[in-house]
This record gives sequence, C-alpha cells and structure tokens, in this order.
Amino acid sequence: MAEARFTFPKKYLWGTATSAHQVEGGNTNNNWFAWEAGGRVHPGHSAGLACDWWGGRWREDFDRAADAGQNAHRFSIEWSRIEPSPGRWDENALDRYRDMARGLRQRGMTPMVTLHHFTDPLWIYEKGGWEHDRAEAFTAYVEKVVVALKEYVDLWVTFNEPNVYTVIGYLLGEFPPGKKSIPAASKVMINIVRAHAAAYRTIHRIQPQARVGMAHQYRGLSPARTWFPLDKAIARYQAKSFNDAFPRAVSSGWLSLPIGRVRIGAAKGTQDYFGLNYYTAELVKFAPLAIGNFFSRRFYREGVPCSPTGFIALEPDGFSDALRWAHGFRLPIFVTENGVEDPEDQLRPIYIVEHIRRLWLATNFNWDIQGYFHWSLVDNFEWERGWTQRFGLWALDQETQARTKRPSADLYAEICRTNALSSELVARYAPASFVKMFPNE
Repeated sequence: MAEARFTFPKKYLWGTATSAHQVEGGNTNNNWFAWEAGGRVHPGHSAGLACDWWGGRWREDFDRAADAGQNAHRFSIEWSRIEPSPGRWDENALDRYRDMARGLRQRGMTPMVTLHHFTDPLWIYEKGGWEHDRAEAFTAYVEKVVVALKEYVDLWVTFNEPNVYTVIGYLLGEFPPGKKSIPAASKVMINIVRAHAAAYRTIHRIQPQARVGMAHQYRGLSPARTWFPLDKAIARYQAKSFNDAFPRAVSSGWLSLPIGRVRIGAAKGTQDYFGLNYYTAELVKFAPLAIGNFFSRRFYREGVPCSPTGFIALEPDGFSDALRWAHGFRLPIFVTENGVEDPEDQLRPIYIVEHIRRLWLATNFNWDIQGYFHWSLVDNFEWERGWTQRFGLWALDQETQARTKRPSADLYAEICRTNALSSELVARYAPASFVKMFPNE
C-alpha cells in the first residue's frame, strides 16, 4: 500500500465556521425572522432555537472544537442584537459576543469574526435595506463591535458572500426581500462595496494591526459543450458576474454590474487577505427560453457523487480552480468555508480528504494559504432550505439539543491535531478515495 503524509506549514489555522442566525436561536428582530414568519422557507421551517448558542451552548460546542484539535473558529455577529433600533446599543449583547471571543482565546483558538452574514436588522430591512446607502449605519455598528472585541479579535470579515446575498435576494427572489430586479441588485452591489470600504477604514483606525477582508463564494461554472460558442459565452459571463464582481471591486475600485460598471475609488485595495468559500462546480448550457435563469441551464457532471439532496457535487478539481483564482489576487488566502451536507456521513469523509489534498497541493505551490474553516461545526439552520440539510461534524437533535459526533469529526480532528493528511487516515476514513489519491504507480 502506498504511504504518504501531506504536512501543512506551521501556524496553519484549522477550524470550522458558523453564523449567528444559523446557530444562536431567538433572533426575532432581523429580516430572516420576518422571512421565516411569512412562510418563505422550505418546507415551512424556521430557525427557532437553532443550536441555542444565545442560551450559552456555544461553550460546549467550543469545547468540542478545541478537544478536536481545532485552533480557530469563524463566527458572526448579529447586527440586530447590537443595535435593536437606530442608535440604541445593547451592551449586554456586546458582552455576550465578547464572552464568545474570549472563550475561544481561552481554549487556544483564534477567532475570525464576520460582521454581516446575510442578516439585516428589521429597521434597515423595512426601509429598503441595501438598496439605499447604509455605509454610515454599518460603520457605526462595526465601530461598536470592534471596540468591544478588539482585545480578542484582529481577524475580521466585513461581508459574507455578498454575491450570494445579491443574486439570491435580488435576482432569484429566494432570499429576503424576494426581488427579481436588475436595477435593485445593482444598487445593492454598489452600496455593499461602499459600506465595506468604509468599514475597512474604520477597523484599521481602531485597530491598525487588524486584518480585514470579505468571504467570497466561488462557484465553478464551465461550458457544458466546449465546442459550442454560446455555451462558452454564457458560462464565461455567469462566472465573471457571480465570482468576480465583488473581489475585483475591492481590488481595483471598479465594480462590474449586471449592465455596465461603476467606479468606487474608495474601495481600491481594501482587503488584507482573500476569504474563499467553495462548495461545488457546475456545467452551463445555453438555453434561449430560460429567461429566469439568465438563458442557461446548469447541472452537475454525469456520474459525479452528489450530496443527499443533490445540492452539492463532489468536484475537488473546482476547488483547485477556486484556489488558483483566489491566488490571482495576490493576497494571503483563508478558506473561510468548505463542506457538504450529508446526514449519514457517507460522502463527507471523501469530500474532506479530497479537498484537503487539493488544499495541500495549492499550499505547496508556495501560494500563501494560511487557514481552512470547514462548514460547519454542528448542524444548523440552512437559510431558504431550513433544516433539510445537515452540514455539521456534529449532528443536532433540534428537540433535545443533543449533539452526536459523526465519524468525520474524528477524521477532521486528526488532520487538525497533526497539521497533516496521511495515507493511513484516508485508508481508514475514506477508502474509496485511496487509489485516486495514492496510486501505486
């Protein structure tokens, strides 16, 4: 049997990622609570108690993460808890988040904190949300959080997946506010980039040593028929529109909109690292009658293993492409999300080892990759899909709040503890991947 050990650089961050609304429970003052109350989540689900982090169960979950060798964790702040109404600040909420950040440090873990992860306070949402300039309000909130947490946190994410937030909320209508409007989406994109730039400068004014970035989702999009010009054109257009718009804007100061582009000079150079979220890759086929899907049909390659709901296909080649794309921005890289929904934990071990192998290859190209955050620590509320998908290394029973460790938790723990992926580990946890990863010849 072939034997090998892929070791990562010292001080690599190994962790998991969560977001406030998905794990805290009891968030009743934001746009997603209103969306759920309106029956807009399939199949009538709501976040409810979620993982009861606001009730204090973050402590036991952080213990699990630390015991499993993780040396970092990415979590988010719920803006509507910090500022429940305009200009009214909840110091108790700030104290709770300070406790979380302190709790990670006490467990020897580095916190990465996201300031906006899909949710907006109702008082922002009900007045048109990000279709209006929110930079002043957002930076006031950011300043409150950074001042409160700066003793423990110096790694910040301003916005999580602004491309997903915009496309699903303002073009596909599946996130709040449920619009399908190119003009509205364009306004949102402009205002998020402006708010990010203002927040970047606010954070550095308070905490000069901080590292600030965004978490960008990369979706692999390739032409279904490489010989057909219209497949190539529509795949290229969608990839550029979805993947490139926000990271290019905060790199160059030019934001490409669905139609045209706009100069936002203040955004140029406002990332200290590149946050990369990657899950899967798709093929794109030109479909002239599919107006609502931007004249295309998207699907996975035939025969590729998929997650139980068909939401994610196993495409580690796409992860290599994503890392190469991120490297092109010439910044240090953190993989801020990567994972698969799999309640029976059959595909997840394969997914983990094959993606970690690609991560190691990219790191050994001397690309400056500094950490990896698996999605997610524990099963949580998955937005418009409710509780139908299970991404956690630990399973959650929503009724009892009991956590049950999945085998992948032990697999990932060994990677974290040893800072390496070995052939022995693959043989034990993901034997179906062994020959592919460690051929005899």
